[in-house]
Parts: sequence; structure tokens; C-alpha cells
Amino acid sequence: MDPRAPLVIALGLGQVLAYGSTYYLPAVLAAPMAAELGLSVSTAFAAFSLALVVSALCGPRAGAWVDRHGGRPVLLASNGVLALALAAMSQVQGPVGLFAAWALLGVGMSLGLYESAFAALVRLWGSDSRGGITGITLLGGLASTAAWPLSAWLLTRYGWRDACLAWAGLHLLLGLPLHASVPRARSAALAHPSVSDADEEPITAPAPPGLGTTLALAGVFAIAWFNSTAMAAHLPQLLQASGVGLSTAVWIGGLIGPAQVAARLAEFGFLRHWHPLLSARLAAGLHPLGAALLLALGPVAAPMFGLLHGAGNGILTIAKGTLPLVLFGPAGYGQRQGLLMMPARVSQALAPWLFGLALEDWGPSALWLTGGCSLVALALLLRLRALGG
Repeated sequence: MDPRAPLVIALGLGQVLAYGSTYYLPAVLAAPMAAELGLSVSTAFAAFSLALVVSALCGPRAGAWVDRHGGRPVLLASNGVLALALAAMSQVQGPVGLFAAWALLGVGMSLGLYESAFAALVRLWGSDSRGGITGITLLGGLASTAAWPLSAWLLTRYGWRDACLAWAGLHLLLGLPLHASVPRARSAALAHPSVSDADEEPITAPAPPGLGTTLALAGVFAIAWFNSTAMAAHLPQLLQASGVGLSTAVWIGGLIGPAQVAARLAEFGFLRHWHPLLSARLAAGLHPLGAALLLALGPVAAPMFGLLHGAGNGILTIAKGTLPLVLFGPAGYGQRQGLLMMPARVSQALAPWLFGLALEDWGPSALWLTGGCSLVALALLLRLRALGG
């Protein structure tokens, strides 16, 4: 076994826990939370949107902490904050408490989601982190597969409050030991090209990145996460509006996870020999291709749409970690990740509402919105060719 594999496995499993107890929690628990607290389901989801905005605002500071201190203390802190937030959520009695708990959960998300895990690897391995980032996403892609059934089982057996407490306990019993296994990073002040270390690549300062490149990548990631969240929230309704039956729509939705994993395996295999810009361009073109097929051919093309969307989303998740590393270098990676993902977190928060309005007014033609946005992302990626694509 590769001696670096245990670290990738630990970080990947940590992502399953982090995403399962935050990003994938409302799909199962929002409705029962709202019913008991006397709120609308949309209000419960608005609290989740607040968490995404808080995560966006706190992301750059969290990334800077990883740059300075390494990933271990930041990821350990994420387990503590997420456990506290989930425990607080289990005790809320009204909308104020619910929004406060989700806001605290947003702080924990800024400390513990993909950006921090990627930055932890880069802080240790520097430019040689692409394979590790792909490995983390391979495991992290199982979050919904593991979390939704577990949350549903806890809900039906114990109720939503105890489900939140169970997730809090998992952060303490499983998350803390996983992240405690992450090697300590040298102090940023000691990182110097003349210092060698078997487990850590010294971080040297590259030339300052161009503002245009930063804005282009931020736009690409905002579009990718808007589309991903919009499809996660509305895919069954979209497919039904396109003439697909409910059971078939659910089956097609189930294709997205395997398509993501297959695409990430391809990235881990032959695509790793490509420049990350090339694989990102390929990925950005898959959603609009699937949308065009669905709009032109109707229900017969629905499975292809699910596969193409899932594959593109799977590769773009990796690109979120690898493109900033390749284009800008490892110095300041964590803080840059936080800055690049600020628009993406905001677009995530808005996606279910905005795409829901489009779907209500336009029906399946709402795919013109996501497909057109993807083409904009592709154009932005093509513009970056002068930087090594």
C-alpha cells in the first residue's frame, strides 16, 4: 500500500462524516424539524442557506489557518464545532434557535469540508497533491449514500432531535480520531526550500496570481456548484416535467452517484496524465451536452442526461482542488481556496430557490439556464489556456 494512502483514507472518511451531518442533513430532517417547530419547510431550508453563507464568509479565514498551522488543528476544531452545533440543534424550540444552530453549523462547515481537507494535503505534500485530492473525493462521494439512509433510520427510530445528537456523537467518537491521525505540519514560518522533510513539501512563494485568473476560477466554481445544487434539489421534478415517470426519475437520479464515482476513477487513472484544465473543460461541457440531448430527444435521453451531469460534476469537484494548485502553486493555497469558494457557497444557497422558480415558469426549458451557465464556465476555462492548459 502507498504509505500516503492512510492519510487520504482518513481525510476521505472525515468528509463522509462532515458532508453527511451538514450538507445532506436537510433532505431528511428539514420536514420533521419544520413540522415540530411550527415552521414551513422552506423556512427550514432557509436556515440551511444561512449556513452556506456563513461558511462562505468564514472560508478564507479557515483556509488561512490551514496555511499557517496545517490541517490537523483546523479539522479537529471542525469536529468540535460541528458536534456543538448539532447538539444545539437537537434542543432548539423555535426559529431563532434553529437559525442560530445552522449559523454555527456553517462555521463548522468552513473548517471541515473539502476546502480544508484539500488544503491539509497541500500543506503537507505541496504540488504533489493531485492524486490525494482525487482519493479524498472518491471517498467523499459516498457521503449521501451513507448519510441519507442513516439519517432516515435515526429519524424513524428515535426522531430528528436524537438523530442530530447521534451525528454530534459521531464527530466526537469517529471524526476526532480520524483527524488526530493527520500529521502535524511545520510552522509556516519555518517552511523553507532548504529544509527537507519526508512527509512535507516546503512551501515557497510563487509569483502573485493574476486577478483575472482568480475571478475566472471563482466564476467557474460558482456555476458548477449552482448547477450541482439545483439538480440535487429538483432533478426528479425536472425529469417528470420532461415526461419521465416518477419511478424512472428516481432511478435516473440514482445514476448520478455512480457516474460521479466513475468519472473520479477516470481522473485517478488516465485523466491524471492530462493537465487539470483539460479535464475541467471536458467536465464543463458534459452538463450542457446532456441538457441539449434531453431537450431535443425527450424522455429517451433522460438516463444519458443523468450520467453526463453526474460525470461532469464528479470531475469538477476534483478540479476545485487541483486547478488552484496547478495555476497558483501551493503557497497560500488554503486561503485562496476559501476566497475562490465564497461565490460558490452563495450560489449554492440561492440555487434551489432560483432554479425552482425557473422550473415552475419554464418547465424543462429551465435547462437553458443551467446549460447556458455551464457554457459560460467552459468559456472561462478556455480563456485560461495561456496559463498552461
